[in-house]
Amino acid sequence: MKLQDSVIAITGGGQGLGRAMAEYLAAKGARLALIDLMEDKLAETAEACKKAGGDAGIYVCNVAKEEDVEATFKSIIQDFGQLNGLVNNAGILRDGLMVKFKDGQLQKRMELSQWQSVIDVNLTGVFLCGREAATRMIENGDQGVIINIASISRAGNMGQSNYSAAKAGVSALVPVWAKELAKHGIRCMGIAPGFIETEMTASMKPEALEKMTAGIPLKRMGKPEEIASAVAFICENDYLSGRMIEVDGALRL
Repeated sequence: MKLQDSVIAITGGGQGLGRAMAEYLAAKGARLALIDLMEDKLAETAEACKKAGGDAGIYVCNVAKEEDVEATFKSIIQDFGQLNGLVNNAGILRDGLMVKFKDGQLQKRMELSQWQSVIDVNLTGVFLCGREAATRMIENGDQGVIINIASISRAGNMGQSNYSAAKAGVSALVPVWAKELAKHGIRCMGIAPGFIETEMTASMKPEALEKMTAGIPLKRMGKPEEIASAVAFICENDYLSGRMIEVDGALRL
């Protein structure tokens, strides 16, 4: 798929990895449909995309709400006339141990609300956006690709029962959708990033960052642009489908 003039929707497109992906694809001539809850961040990213050489529209949407998602993708088709790709990137964290005991006494445990909020956004949101994007692409006669952003935490990470379960689910959807949608000319791929330099990691204590980086074989965190380039690579290679690409500096061997 040529990125020039292709329409790519990106959830969580207002900041972080979503913004990096949007700017990178815009520089290749793509037109971006940016989806997020924060309108001000969306506006900033849209302006950056236009400066990079692409077009962009903004859509305020809660990806965990079915009616929001349906209305958003309907608007994207109305505004752009086509849809060639979706990057399912939106996600949240609500970390915590499943149960925490000290001296035999229960101190804390993961609340159901912590579990459910992450599942709602990180897994159900991916399903809703993937389903709606596929529906609109097929109805409109558009071929293209759906890319699910997972995480190396999909293999299990301490303190992230909710996040790990959601990302494992997101990864499992990749081969399912690749098989189901192939006859419509729609591919599905996934990317599992390792530790990436984002606003989230920038807020960590220096000693924690140093310890985390020391465990990465390449001895550095990844850059948002390196995830963005993986997205572009997938878009442009029409024989990639049904697989996960881990971009993690060899952290998970």
